[in-house]
Amino acid sequence: MQDKLDELMELRAQASLGGGQDRIDSLHAKGRMTARERLELLLDAESFEEFDMFKTHRCRQFGMEGKEILGDGVVTGCGKVNGRVVYVFSHDFTVLGGSLSETFAEKICKVMDLAIKNGAPVIGFNDSGGARIQEGIESLAGYTDIFLRNVMSSGVIPQISVIFGPCAGGAVYSPALTDFTIMVKDQSYMFLTGPKVVRAVTREDVTEEDLGGASVHTTKSGVAHYAAASSADAISYTKKLLSYIPQNNEEKPPFIDTNDPTDRMDETLNRIIPDNHSKAYDIKEVICRTADDGDLFEVQPRFARNLVIGFARYGGYAVGVVANQPRFIAGVLDNDSSVKGARFVRFCDCFNIPVVTFVDVPGFLPGTIQEYHGVIKNGAKILYAYAEATIPKVTVITRKAYGGAYCVMSSKHLRGDINYAWPTAEIAVMGAQGAVEVLYAKEARNADDPKAFLSDKEQEYTKLVVNPLIAAKRGYIDDIIEPARTRFRIIKALELLKNKRDTNPPKKHGNIPL
Repeated sequence: MQDKLDELMELRAQASLGGGQDRIDSLHAKGRMTARERLELLLDAESFEEFDMFKTHRCRQFGMEGKEILGDGVVTGCGKVNGRVVYVFSHDFTVLGGSLSETFAEKICKVMDLAIKNGAPVIGFNDSGGARIQEGIESLAGYTDIFLRNVMSSGVIPQISVIFGPCAGGAVYSPALTDFTIMVKDQSYMFLTGPKVVRAVTREDVTEEDLGGASVHTTKSGVAHYAAASSADAISYTKKLLSYIPQNNEEKPPFIDTNDPTDRMDETLNRIIPDNHSKAYDIKEVICRTADDGDLFEVQPRFARNLVIGFARYGGYAVGVVANQPRFIAGVLDNDSSVKGARFVRFCDCFNIPVVTFVDVPGFLPGTIQEYHGVIKNGAKILYAYAEATIPKVTVITRKAYGGAYCVMSSKHLRGDINYAWPTAEIAVMGAQGAVEVLYAKEARNADDPKAFLSDKEQEYTKLVVNPLIAAKRGYIDDIIEPARTRFRIIKALELLKNKRDTNPPKKHGNIPL
């Protein structure tokens, strides 16, 4: 027996080295972590249970003869993050560049299947050169088997991808199908075709970083949600993200006790809206002054900055936050911000996370660029997301809520549950100044003092149309609240909606305008 135990221990030690100590040392010399070191940093101490440590590839051609590397380039299993179960896989770049084989894919599929059965999140650490070309169709089939499970898991269990190195070709589709993608600056990249192919086909001369680095995907494409400063930062972000999310679609988000009083008032909010209504302010200050302990966990902070999305807590309960940001292009909605907001609202709806929406939106961004890129279709996405969502929805209009943008930002007409307005709210087809210039253009030209005439009409229009009291009289606003008491009113609204039950008509699925 002892001989067999010694042999088993030796095999485990061999498997833990992946591609060997030399390659591990080479990875460390570049400032990078191994597959196992990343998992050790993510998971609670002594919680990791590894699967398929001894599994090897089946290919015996094109230089693969006689090679048998235990684990075959990916570490898989389950563990705990802050006491909660997660399923994990971590690509091992020391083994054939982390390239995916048939058995590599089988290992990942096994943990994804277990995650669905047991209702726990899947976290994938990606660091791979792509499909193992020696295997041909087997590696392509393996990728597609993973993609299918990404789709089947969507909306059932949370899926998080962290990119630590290369992720190219077909490999990019798995992260794209997951709920959140995290990248590491100057270390990870994602693209369908690399710089050499791009150069050959389009004559563009571009680096890997400029083509698909973390900065590109967190500012321009919106493919990634966070650009981490380091591997440790990426894992820390992942752990905090998990703290707001339930284990699966049948659970509620985790509750965390807070010492922040429910009835805490903040007089600063009574003065935060500038007297000049064309002047900007920071909506993130409003969120932080109302949320538990002033904490906002922002998602996609560098993409479509005219819309803020993220997680916060109110009275200990996790919520998703969506807010127009007046500091960037006046908080208008455009193509990117509409898609950003829609996907986030749908994620929250999948996992029973209430959404609190702060509205200060003058409309949709006009112009040929927006129209040519489908602002009608993309604007409809955020409308669709709010309309289909059955989670608790609390809305606070702080200032402008004009035109179609008012409609799509969780208005009462899209089944908003509790809709508040500050006294500074302006709810109308357009602002008073623009409205009177259209309505009284002829009269203004004939007036003795056109400027004074339009000013009088503007005040009249504000009182009779833009005033939030008009919307409140119609029941489109449930109450006009003192800004300083916003935190208290949001928490009370969420408590009121805690046991909300809402359904959509029976159907296979809707046809969101993609």
